[in-house]
Amino acid sequence: MSLLCVGTATLFSACSSHKGGGVSTKTGWDYNDPKLGGFDVPNYRGQQTGPGLVFVEGGRFTMGQTEDQLGDEHTSIPRTVSVSSFYMDETEVANVHYREYTYWMARAYSSDYPDLVEKTLPDSTCWRKALSYNEPFVDLYFRHAAYNFYPVVGVSWNQANEYCKWRSDRVNEYILIKSGKLKKNPNQVNEDIFTDDTYISGQYEGIAGNNRKKDYNPNGSGKRGVNYSDGIFLPNYRLPTEAEWEYAAVGLKGNNPEPATKRRRGEEVVTNRNTYPWGDPHTTRFGIRNSYQGEFLANYKRGAGDAMGIAGGLNDNADIPAPVTSYQPNALGIYNMAGNVSEWVLDTYRPTSYQDVNDFRPFRGNVFETYRRNVEDGTLEEKDSIGHLNKRLLDSTELANQSNFKLKKADVRSFADGDSTSGYFYDYGNTTLVNDNSKVYKGGSWADRAYWMSPGTRRFMAADKSSSSIGFRCAMDRMGSPNGVNSNKAGNYFSGKRKRK
Repeated sequence: MSLLCVGTATLFSACSSHKGGGVSTKTGWDYNDPKLGGFDVPNYRGQQTGPGLVFVEGGRFTMGQTEDQLGDEHTSIPRTVSVSSFYMDETEVANVHYREYTYWMARAYSSDYPDLVEKTLPDSTCWRKALSYNEPFVDLYFRHAAYNFYPVVGVSWNQANEYCKWRSDRVNEYILIKSGKLKKNPNQVNEDIFTDDTYISGQYEGIAGNNRKKDYNPNGSGKRGVNYSDGIFLPNYRLPTEAEWEYAAVGLKGNNPEPATKRRRGEEVVTNRNTYPWGDPHTTRFGIRNSYQGEFLANYKRGAGDAMGIAGGLNDNADIPAPVTSYQPNALGIYNMAGNVSEWVLDTYRPTSYQDVNDFRPFRGNVFETYRRNVEDGTLEEKDSIGHLNKRLLDSTELANQSNFKLKKADVRSFADGDSTSGYFYDYGNTTLVNDNSKVYKGGSWADRAYWMSPGTRRFMAADKSSSSIGFRCAMDRMGSPNGVNSNKAGNYFSGKRKRK
């Protein structure tokens, strides 16, 4: 035993503790004490669930096709992967949610940057077809109150990503407002807007609230703003990766015969592989003998010319997308992971094989960036005229100094895609429509046959294009324990002495 601990238990109360808290277990110094340097360690209670999200406990699963693939393309070869725990939107992003975004953008930027506002608007012309009468949807689907809670469509992959960034800033700003760290500021315009990055870097002050954090630094000002180590900010909203989306859609936790509880450990087994999110691999209808028997479980196109069934007996009761909380959620409580609208995911598209897929948190689409800094003193560059910090790609010198990279460039969207010399296996525009701008979308839509509702199916479209059958939902990283219980820590713990055999 350490000499510091012998006979001095009251002096160094943390010597036998592994929980941390108010005293360092390595130095014995008190945290949050200005007389001992003021190192600030908050009493962190775990990540809270952000607005609109459902917790998805991670694990391993077989990703890829579960039905015979159309054609002979082999674009979704089954492989076993592990996905970390994360959060997923309970529903698709609806028109009213996206209009909140476009309204905020217009209020902040319309006077000086009208083109920026214009770029956020969905492309309502996506509804136009040469031989269809869809003009009412062109004019009113996004704007009319009747469609408030229908999924937004006509949004490109690029636009969906910008919405995720905006949503992250608004959620974290409101957390600061509710906790008294900031006061409401409805007059944010141009460069004077709240973003996580500018606030944490000290480039956005806003209107200070009455409950700012105490600054324990003996040379500090007594009060300070919030930073990431305080555990108050939520991670950013973003598009889910393809693996995350498919894992959440399959919802295999519902197939575990004995999931973990306070009384039992849980079985490391699932009873069967789901073809569709609702579990039953053979039908798209509700099968239990009650008043719901025979009801369609998703919004899709049953056959040629059959978008909704017959009057007096509509099968899915929807001719176009239906409200985002319609139909039965899957075992995780997530709605419309099959049918209604297909959904953008974060990945860049390539046909997959065992050779080019990482089996832990698989993702294709990394573009490694860093914030721009001033050459003279290394400080962050000033935010731009619309209130954002600018980034740049990592250069070759920075990449060379990172031992886990064997790469020569920061943009690795085409990494290991078939051509190790040029990095581009695909002759875009001549032999294929696949390039680094091709993004994956998943799940069947109101305009698709049942085949596409299987979570393992995948398609692609250019990041700047949109469709009347493609929408999106957001995801968020889980920080800390993978089981979603903030009172629990990662790992297994044993109390008392183990018995010897």
